[in-house]
Amino acid sequence: MKYRPGQETCPLPYSPFKSSTIPRPIGWLSSVSTAGVDNIAPYSQWQNINFDPPMVMFAASLYPDGRRKDTVINAESTGWFVWNMATFALREQVNMSAMALPPGESEFARLAVTRERAALSPAPMVKESPVKFECRYLITHRLPGRSPLSMVDIVYATVEMIHIDDKVIMDNGKLDIASIRPIARLGYSDYTVVDTIFEMRVPESTEVARHGLEGRAPAAQAPSGK
Repeated sequence: MKYRPGQETCPLPYSPFKSSTIPRPIGWLSSVSTAGVDNIAPYSQWQNINFDPPMVMFAASLYPDGRRKDTVINAESTGWFVWNMATFALREQVNMSAMALPPGESEFARLAVTRERAALSPAPMVKESPVKFECRYLITHRLPGRSPLSMVDIVYATVEMIHIDDKVIMDNGKLDIASIRPIARLGYSDYTVVDTIFEMRVPESTEVARHGLEGRAPAAQAPSGK
């Protein structure tokens, strides 16, 4: 089968588009409004886009009535948000935080998680999450759609501080992803969990390329003092 999305009716009862681009990392993003209301919500369009400096992005569609998501507004107005790794142990809290609450009501009040103060960001972190990024807002790009619901704000940020629970760091210095069990978004109402890992190395890759693929951390440069 084949069809032209947007021009032809999908021949399946459910659209295969979101169910084909999988699995998608979850951006479980906490932020705070200028009025001091904490917010947390999951976004399935989340990704790292650079490593030097570390940069990330997330995409947030508008509500059907044209309102923008609180996370976008908070990031723009305060200059910060926090990414909290979504894990299988936290799956119910991640799902509950997806509720559309009024801007003056905090999702944290309904979640069984602990708010933890960040080092740089005014937004709180989820203490139970094993890995957190404090993200400084850079810019928002608006992509047009066919309706308010399909209008998308793409938010870019730099990662200014990384927090890792020592318990998930293996002896070789890598994260123990199999024990963390991050969850990822599939299509429909489905999710998956990362608990099986296999390794493949690119044939004939250079040492520089391998360092980039593996995320080999360069030695930190000492301040010059000038």
